[in-house]
Amino acid sequence: MVASPLALEITKDLTIPKLFLSQCRKYGDRKVAMREKEFGIWRPFTWQDYYDNVKYLCLGMVSLGLTKGDKVAMIGDNRPEGLWAEMAAICAGGVGVWLFQDCMMEEVKYIIDHSDAKFFVGETQEEVDKAMAIKDQCPKLEKIVWDDPKGMRNYKNECLISMKELQKRGRDLDKKDPGLFERLIDQGHGDDICLLFYTSGTTALPKGALLSHWNMLTMGRNLMSVDPCYDTDDFVSYLPFAWIGEQMMSISCGLQIGYTLNFPEEPTTAREDIRQIGPHVMFAPPRLYEGMTRQVQVKYIDSTWIKRKIYEFATKVGYKVANCRFEKKPVPISFKLLHWLAYAAMQKKLKDHLGMSRLRHAYTGGAAMGPDHFRFFHALGVNLKQIYGQTEIAGISIVHRDGDVKFDTVGTPIPETEVKITEEGEILSRSPSVFQGYYKNEEATRKTLVDGWLYSGDKGFIDEDGHLVVFDRSKDVMTLSDGRPFSPQYLETRLKFSPFIQEVWVIGDKRPFITAVICIDYSVCGKWADEKKLNYTSYQELSQKPEIQELVRKQIVEANKDLPTPAKIHRFLNLYKVFDADDEELTRTSKLRRAFVENRYRLIVDGLYSEDKIVHMDTTITYEDGREQRIKTDLNIIDV
Repeated sequence: MVASPLALEITKDLTIPKLFLSQCRKYGDRKVAMREKEFGIWRPFTWQDYYDNVKYLCLGMVSLGLTKGDKVAMIGDNRPEGLWAEMAAICAGGVGVWLFQDCMMEEVKYIIDHSDAKFFVGETQEEVDKAMAIKDQCPKLEKIVWDDPKGMRNYKNECLISMKELQKRGRDLDKKDPGLFERLIDQGHGDDICLLFYTSGTTALPKGALLSHWNMLTMGRNLMSVDPCYDTDDFVSYLPFAWIGEQMMSISCGLQIGYTLNFPEEPTTAREDIRQIGPHVMFAPPRLYEGMTRQVQVKYIDSTWIKRKIYEFATKVGYKVANCRFEKKPVPISFKLLHWLAYAAMQKKLKDHLGMSRLRHAYTGGAAMGPDHFRFFHALGVNLKQIYGQTEIAGISIVHRDGDVKFDTVGTPIPETEVKITEEGEILSRSPSVFQGYYKNEEATRKTLVDGWLYSGDKGFIDEDGHLVVFDRSKDVMTLSDGRPFSPQYLETRLKFSPFIQEVWVIGDKRPFITAVICIDYSVCGKWADEKKLNYTSYQELSQKPEIQELVRKQIVEANKDLPTPAKIHRFLNLYKVFDADDEELTRTSKLRRAFVENRYRLIVDGLYSEDKIVHMDTTITYEDGREQRIKTDLNIIDV
């Protein structure tokens, strides 16, 4: 197998549309560019189909007045049409702005207005309704493009246009001015802005990070030089396009290599669709791998005695082999044989069940992953690597290398990337992929970009092997009762290795001891409760059952075992709900907004550090459709 050579050398003159055009000419109708699962069948689209759809969408946008630098906002599930719309906007010289599918109305309004979006591309009636509701408050918004006709029959408004009608306009313009599409692409330059990403907003309103073609393409080139991919590879695109990680793999790397993108039928079917495709490369945030781990643990609990014994044997062998590789020691011959047996008996089937049977490289990033999860996948034989980066550096600056994986680090810098640590311990990066600044926020840009160095806001250090160890966000690092710094994420990720725990919030900065707020996994704890013949009617009731609280207490005791006394959790309570992005407790990429939850749950924090045994709560929760519900409940505080 030979790596697919880049169609064009990456220079400052190269743009994403120029690379796109080159790949379309290279492969034409001889190779599948993408597939989408529809009604249970995978529909292929060749590179010629990709070219035709993008071309006429682009010319359609131009016919409606899109010019260089105009913003095109997009929202919807991962589908070929979404990628076509993004590529069409960029080919016209516009700037793509993606929104998360589950954005609330206020978030949609803020991003559309702040980005000065001229066009809005939505998938279904739901997205169109959101755009119509905020249009009068966003003066720059002119056109709303929709794709799925379901429910759109009675929508009559001059600002609305279907994607098919837009492509028809594009065909008409192409007849009047043949060659316009190629000329538009030719006018682009590598330094032009192509994408505007809104950061997750853990502490304040999201900031818009401006990325150029040069930023995106150099990052992809440098990652692919570390872990080459091939044009015969498959990649499943199922994470939101609004997340830099998905753009990194689908555009920055995918377009350069020419591998096939696969789009699941629905977000809810993604895991099964991944299994059907069996991708060669995979990138996902820790929460997805945590979900897979929980899925395996639950299957183990439900299995027969003989299956549990086979799993225990295979896992024990897997951990032994993985530890040898972590320590760069040869695997004993006896364990090589046992490992082969473990692979045949369990690992092969389990990897296939998880859709990892053909994986060469699996990456995780965007948040911290606990060492227990990391070891678990390596014990299974999955080449899982941690990456480190952020939106402001086009996604990635550091990654583990094959044969040099350390579960407590994030690896070493990719080519053309420099990393250094300030006296205060802040991580700084410099590379061709560092962004151009924040849109309409010069003050934040000056603080983040200094002499070409990107100030990450993360604390860390470089170990004796040259690996970067990320401690935590600077603002999140806690000071223990004995004065030592401590990362709450470390404890949180360890606890989330338990199948019974979905989310954790560790508290204790400059306090006498550590406490925690636990969000149980409703399905797993519910199944456990059913087996114990416990009656419950809701998440709220189940979370406060004494048996469930004791179950969680045992998980905390296990996590506390090898920690120094000041870092051990002393008290906890089970929350009456799971942390939710719709309630602003999490970002859209599932990071905990600590300042917000500390303010929202001030009564809980005060209760955990008092002599009380119960916290009385009277609050409201928000549903995805904007409805609110008042909740009054008592939460039990448990001593560990």
